[in-house]
Amino acid sequence: MRILFLFFSVFQFTVHISAQEMDMLSELEEDSNKVEFVTASYKTNRIINSVSLENTPSGVFDLKISHHFGPLGDGFETFFGLDNAATRLGADYGINDWLQIGLGRTTFQKTWDSYFKVKLIRQKTGAVKQPLAVQWFSSMAIDATPDDGSNQYEYFTSRMSFVHQLILGSKISEALTFQIMPSLVHRNLVETKEERNDVFALGFGGRAKLTNRLAFTAEYYYVFPDQLADRYTNSISFGVDIETGGHVFQLFVTNSVGIIEQHVITQTPGQNGDFDMRIGFNISRVFTVRKPKEFR
Repeated sequence: MRILFLFFSVFQFTVHISAQEMDMLSELEEDSNKVEFVTASYKTNRIINSVSLENTPSGVFDLKISHHFGPLGDGFETFFGLDNAATRLGADYGINDWLQIGLGRTTFQKTWDSYFKVKLIRQKTGAVKQPLAVQWFSSMAIDATPDDGSNQYEYFTSRMSFVHQLILGSKISEALTFQIMPSLVHRNLVETKEERNDVFALGFGGRAKLTNRLAFTAEYYYVFPDQLADRYTNSISFGVDIETGGHVFQLFVTNSVGIIEQHVITQTPGQNGDFDMRIGFNISRVFTVRKPKEFR
């Protein structure tokens, strides 16, 4: 009997160990097949003037205040541009994990704008790698400048302009993110015959993470020749992002007067590559409107 009891004890112990090994192998197999989406490409959903690969999280409301001061080249007369400023008050909201919408009002040309941004392809790591993120951005703007009596805006539609961008980018490493932005700006009304209603441009932007709360950012738009008046040039901007909990402060220098894509791409002043730089900042404050399911 003792031998029989010992046999069954050893058999039960062996089965138990085998079952544990099977569970461990199953968990390892699940981990090897696990797909992880890349996050935190940027500290906020804007590089500087342009939208970034990062979306406002689902259920989160992002209040933005943007300022572009006057040209530094004006000197002490305008206190290096601080006497003059273009301002935008904007609101962004994450509908879900792949759709973000926004609305804003800019003092430059008293413009109202609205937009949506959709994630088409998400960057992935793990078993199934996808090194490239693809997004689509579309916006509409309305110039609300009062008519000066010249009947310039004979039709309401003459005040409207549109932007469409395909955003291609990648978080190359924990510290480096890069994106390109083929862009189309359509303006229903232009000022002169030498300007095109449809303006094609190619944007570049990126971020270099310096610390957990500090990052360097840059962006540039190349507008293809013979589309704008000679008094306009390409937009270029450099800045730093500073994260302080619920706020993100973006301090930068840019040659763009306007803040939204319609103005940045087609109405940045300067001739023959002359970059008249100005100081600017963005302040982002997020509020959770709808908690994620796992926290309800």
